[in-house]
Amino acid sequence: MLLIHCPYCDETLPEAEFTYAGQAHVVRPADPSGESDADWEAFLFLRDNAKGPHFERWRHLHGCGRFFNAVRDTVSDRFLTTYEAGLPRPDLSTLTEDQP
Repeated sequence: MLLIHCPYCDETLPEAEFTYAGQAHVVRPADPSGESDADWEAFLFLRDNAKGPHFERWRHLHGCGRFFNAVRDTVSDRFLTTYEAGLPRPDLSTLTEDQP
């Protein structure tokens, strides 16, 4: 069972309380009408498939209902940290596993 820390509620709860919402920090097109079909394909469907730390969006579905970002190690399937949506990516060199 995965344990996930909600940075808004300041609680660590089982994964069943949350829902995965895709890769974090995906940059939306500034002018959507000016994008080509290939650009739209890349934006909508192509995502990183990292081995190691991966930046993800999660939602505390059965709690506060808010979206937040997390860094999860895809090898160990453990969360390195979680942080509020809108904040920049944390420096991975300063993180240790299971840091809220």
